[in-house]
Amino acid sequence: MKIGIYGYPVSEENKQFILQFCEFLKKSDTEVYIFNSFCKFLEDDFGFEPNAEGYFSNFNDVPDDLDIMFSIGGDGTVLETVSIIRDKEIPIAGINSGRLGFLANISKTQLEKAVKTILSGNFTVEKRALLQLKSNYDIFSDFNIALNEITVHKKDTSSMIAIDTLVNNELLTTYWADGLIISTPTGSTAYSLSVGGPIVVPQSRNIIISPIAPHNLTMRPIVLPDDVEIRLRMHGRDTSFLVSLDYRSEDFDGNDELIIRRAKYDIQMVKLPDTSFYKTIRTKMMWGLDKRNKN
Repeated sequence: MKIGIYGYPVSEENKQFILQFCEFLKKSDTEVYIFNSFCKFLEDDFGFEPNAEGYFSNFNDVPDDLDIMFSIGGDGTVLETVSIIRDKEIPIAGINSGRLGFLANISKTQLEKAVKTILSGNFTVEKRALLQLKSNYDIFSDFNIALNEITVHKKDTSSMIAIDTLVNNELLTTYWADGLIISTPTGSTAYSLSVGGPIVVPQSRNIIISPIAPHNLTMRPIVLPDDVEIRLRMHGRDTSFLVSLDYRSEDFDGNDELIIRRAKYDIQMVKLPDTSFYKTIRTKMMWGLDKRNKN
C-alpha cells in the first residue's frame, strides 16, 4: 500500500502515540510519503527518522496514486489536508491528536487497531460534498473550495451588515447580522452548529444557511438542496468585508458579488467498519449521558 502522512507539530504528550504510529508503518509493507515540515519536526523534536520513500510540501508534490492520506492533528488539520489533496481522489484518514474530532475521528486509544484495519483494506470510503466560491475579483485564486463552510463577516465595524441573499437568482431575504455561514452537511457540526444551525447527516444533498447574530430573531437557519446557486451581495457602513473558506480568510470589496455552489468533485473520507455518523455525534456530543436518562 502507498500512503501519505500530513501533519503539524504535536505536543509532547502526544509523542508516544505518534512514534507508535510511525514505528508501526516502518514494520508494515507500505510505501510512505510524508509532509516535509512534519518530517522535520519528527527528526528535530522527537529524534525519530521516518522511513520515507518521498516527501511533499504542496498539492503539486503529492503522488496521484496514494491509497490513503493520513492526517495527524485535529479537524483543522483535516481541512488543510483537503487543500493538499484537492481533486486527486485520495481518501483521508484523520488521526485525532486534538480535542473533539468529528473529521479526525481515529482516537489515540484505537490507533493501532484502526491502522491495521486500514492497511488491510478493510474500510469503506464516504464521499463528502464541497462548496466552491466564485467572485469577480477571484478572491481565492489558488484554491476556492471549502469542506465545512464559506462564511462572510463584518470586518472593521461594530455595526451589523446587510447581506442580500439570492437562491437561483430569486431573493431569499436580506440578512441584517454580524455575518452568514453557508455550510455543507459535513460542516453542520462545526461553525454552523455554534450559531444554532441544524445537524445534517453528511450524505444528505443539502446546503445550510445560518445567520450569525441576526437582528431579527425570526431569521432562522434554512436547509436548501445542494443543486442551487447562492449569490451574496454585501452592504453596510463599511466597504470592506471578510470571507472565510474553512480555515482561510481574505478581505474583499463590498462591490464584489459572491457566488456559492456545490463543487464539481467530492472529497473522500475513510470510514472504519465499527463507526457511524450517529455513533460519532452520540459520543462526541455526549447525547444520552445525562444521569436523568438512566433507570
